[in-house]
Amino acid sequence: MTKLHSIAALLLFTVTSTVLGQPTVWKPLTTEPYAGKQDDIAFIDKNNGWYVNGYGKIFHTVDGGSTWEKQLEQKGTFFRTIAFVDKNIGFAGTVGTDYFPNVSDTIPLYGTKDGGKTWQSVSYKGPYVKGLCAIDIVKEQYINHGNIDYKTHIYAVGRVGSPANMMTSHDGGTTWTSHSMNDDCKMLFDIKMLNKNEGFAAAATHEDISQSNALILKTTDGGKTWKKVYKSNRPFETTWKIAFPTPKVGYVTIQSYNPDPSVKQQRVAKTTDGGVTWTEINLVEESQAREFGIGFIDENHGFVGTLNSGFETTDGGVTWQKIDLGRACNKIRIYKDEQGTIYGYAIGVNVFKL
Repeated sequence: MTKLHSIAALLLFTVTSTVLGQPTVWKPLTTEPYAGKQDDIAFIDKNNGWYVNGYGKIFHTVDGGSTWEKQLEQKGTFFRTIAFVDKNIGFAGTVGTDYFPNVSDTIPLYGTKDGGKTWQSVSYKGPYVKGLCAIDIVKEQYINHGNIDYKTHIYAVGRVGSPANMMTSHDGGTTWTSHSMNDDCKMLFDIKMLNKNEGFAAAATHEDISQSNALILKTTDGGKTWKKVYKSNRPFETTWKIAFPTPKVGYVTIQSYNPDPSVKQQRVAKTTDGGVTWTEINLVEESQAREFGIGFIDENHGFVGTLNSGFETTDGGVTWQKIDLGRACNKIRIYKDEQGTIYGYAIGVNVFKL
């Protein structure tokens, strides 16, 4: 088969799959059983990754999730988020005390320099951080003595249940500073930085969920100041997770905790102009489909995890179909290797691989 024929066949397969509506298959991985929602997973390449959970456990794989090694078990710690700069340097954030039962650890952030074999508490300058829910890493390219090098910027926010704080490092995690974001919001769930200056935070307007609106904040100065770019007009709502498949197109899951069973419509916020304006698109009319994680392969093809199932769209959220992402899929991470091959991992009650 010629190269031209191969490309044509690939395009035909892609178009046919989309037309026929065949759902993308996420493969469940064998992991240690966990009763509730596990919150985060991170990979540095196709083989090397880590995930965390509320039992104070950190797991590591070197074979793409086929097998997992428990690197840490720390009772009293609720690990909420994890991110790695490279195969050695990584950080794990905790949700903190006074929110979930049996949590006693007041340290918000741990770091490793040996790929997770050992972890130490991270020191920082600034106000006390009660807990963290998300970490994002930006690598800024620059010329270093005639060679291309990278400066690593790390951003962390939290937490669910308040208060709202942010931690930043601009030297790859060597030093950290914190500051309060309580004047901008009352809860923080996720952060996505498009570059070292411009980014978005998934937030909520009030610590009392009955008075809370979903809120999206935008920064253009690396998190020093924030602007409200979206707020829902319904109570019992928060945002949750963010996906920006392109610098212009982004999506944020909106959570509804309305106790009225007649309130069934679930929604996703979408931007097509780099987060300047946002519109609401309907996900599904189902009261039990509370949204959690979100991830997109490109500006049209993406996935949402909910309390009881997953959903997939191939048309930018115009239509959705149910897929198996397990229960309470909280984090969906989509990656692209050097050859442009897409792969991904998702975590909730179970761990899945794309």
